Amino acid sequence: MTAVTDQDPTEHTDQPDDDARTSDARSTDGRSADARIADGRSAGARCADSRSADGRSADARKAERAARTDSPSTSTSPSPSTSAEAWDDGLIARRVNDTAEGDRFPMTDNRSAAPQTVTPLVYDGALRSRLEALRELVGLSRTRLDSRTLSEAGRVLDEASARRRLSGQHTVIAIAGATGSGKSQLFNALAGVTISETGVRRPTTAAPIACSWSDGAASLIERLGIPPRLRRRPLPTGDGESPLRGLVLIDLPDHDSAAVQHRRHVDRILALVDAVIWVVDPEKYADAVLHERYLRPMAAHAEVMFVVLNQIDRLPGEAAEQVLDDLRRLLDEDGIALGEYGEPGTTVLALSALTGDGVGELREALGQFVSERGAPNRRISADVDIAAARLWPVYATQRRTGLSEQAREEFSDRLADAVGATAAGEAAERAWLRNANRACGTPWLRLWRWYQDRGEPTTGRLPGRTHSEEEATARQRVEQAVRTVSDRASAGLPSPWAQAVREAAVRGSQGLPEALDELTARAGVPAGRPPRPGWWPLAVLVQASMTILQFLGGLWLLGQIIGVMAPNLGVPVLLMVIGIVGGPLIEWSCRMAARGPARRYGLEAERRLREAAAGCGRARVLDPVAAELLRYREVREQYGRVVGTGR
Repeated sequence: MTAVTDQDPTEHTDQPDDDARTSDARSTDGRSADARIADGRSAGARCADSRSADGRSADARKAERAARTDSPSTSTSPSPSTSAEAWDDGLIARRVNDTAEGDRFPMTDNRSAAPQTVTPLVYDGALRSRLEALRELVGLSRTRLDSRTLSEAGRVLDEASARRRLSGQHTVIAIAGATGSGKSQLFNALAGVTISETGVRRPTTAAPIACSWSDGAASLIERLGIPPRLRRRPLPTGDGESPLRGLVLIDLPDHDSAAVQHRRHVDRILALVDAVIWVVDPEKYADAVLHERYLRPMAAHAEVMFVVLNQIDRLPGEAAEQVLDDLRRLLDEDGIALGEYGEPGTTVLALSALTGDGVGELREALGQFVSERGAPNRRISADVDIAAARLWPVYATQRRTGLSEQAREEFSDRLADAVGATAAGEAAERAWLRNANRACGTPWLRLWRWYQDRGEPTTGRLPGRTHSEEEATARQRVEQAVRTVSDRASAGLPSPWAQAVREAAVRGSQGLPEALDELTARAGVPAGRPPRPGWWPLAVLVQASMTILQFLGGLWLLGQIIGVMAPNLGVPVLLMVIGIVGGPLIEWSCRMAARGPARRYGLEAERRLREAAAGCGRARVLDPVAAELLRYREVREQYGRVVGTGR
């Protein structure tokens, strides 16, 4: 503010030198110095009389003049009407005297913040469902996926939760652009007052500056990390409620600034705001840094982005339309949907912040955008889309996954082969037949077989397999069966889930061969003789009768030879023939009759061993693998809810 003085303005005019003024004074009044001193004393006496007249000293009158100087007409202190409208952030940008030295930008008033009632943001039903599904998805995947893979989804959930607790009546929009694009100038044009510094010095904007059009935005601005000294208010319109009420505009540093801290500010705040206005100029609208680092990765945020071609006043004739069309082409190549023909997408405008051409159209578009109160929902929804797209490789597959019944049966068959279920069944069948031969066979045939087995030389026989060799072979078969079933179960799964399935199968296979050996010992061929059918006693009795007939016929013939009995060859020979022929015939008949029960007995033994091996394999390998597949199906369903496709 300019200092106020009591000096006469005429004292600053050009005057002659001191000697000339002295001589002129002497010649004018013709009085000496003593006379003038006497006049001065008289004047002093008059001053004393004046002070005694009003009762105040000169110091008091000076204080009164200072009070008049600091009156509301010339002071920067807030008026009573202004004090009644305390903003929640405690800062107001105001116009000041442009002639004051150093006051190039609006000043702020650090008044205490008045309590404000803030209505929290409410997400729509579809977005709430997607966020809940994403939260479930992250929870189910923490033990299967690394933290780096889930970091983006976790960040989106944190930001969505933080934004939901803040004001739903405000929309935070950032103005971003390259060096020299004129974003700060556009920021000032929208605010109606010089808030952000502009100039030829680069970079000009060193820190984000916030401008709020209404109360209740302090928490939103604090979330962006913008200090109170960088918070402003726009110029009041004076015609009622502003069409931009609810807007919080953020002026960002240059995204291509040489200062690393500036780029960090840009990246941090772009991840937090509800919408973005990208300001480009005719020279750098096709900059690869802008398109590859920002626009292309943010293609999913097309509905909450504005792309503004600034400085069209520098383009002659139809050049502005040509540049604007080329900008639309580049945005389309970036995958950004353009809001044309009533379709949702990015709004593309051309304007000049310097001349004001097109600024009104942008202000109107921003007013409609802010009044809809839908930018936070669309921003979070786009963030969920991006997080889901990044999680696609670890959740999605183009083929049917899981274990088929055929794969399960093949696994059980391999385990049955490993424990020798087929061989055990055949052994049980042979044991049944052998028992039948012992019970129903002729004694002469059994004696002959015993003699052959006893007299057969041991040389020339193939050496039998040792127990250790059989155990090693069984272990290899079990390992091969586990590898096969794990490969089939993990086929087509994303890499993390396929690895989890294979690890579950390997953990279950530890100790499986030993468990199968114990089951084989318990569920194999039962000890002792196989059970006998009801007709076996009759067959044994008939076979014994045949033997007795042979003995009777032989003794009869022997008695005739000795002479004890009368000669009669017919009857003893007939008895011997019946015994000799009937014994093998009965043995053969019993063997034929025993094949069915023996086969069933062997199959039953094989079935018991197969079921025991399958149960052990299912409990140790198939169930853990199925649990992993079930978890994958659950997360796949949740992922479908996140992307909005259901099951």
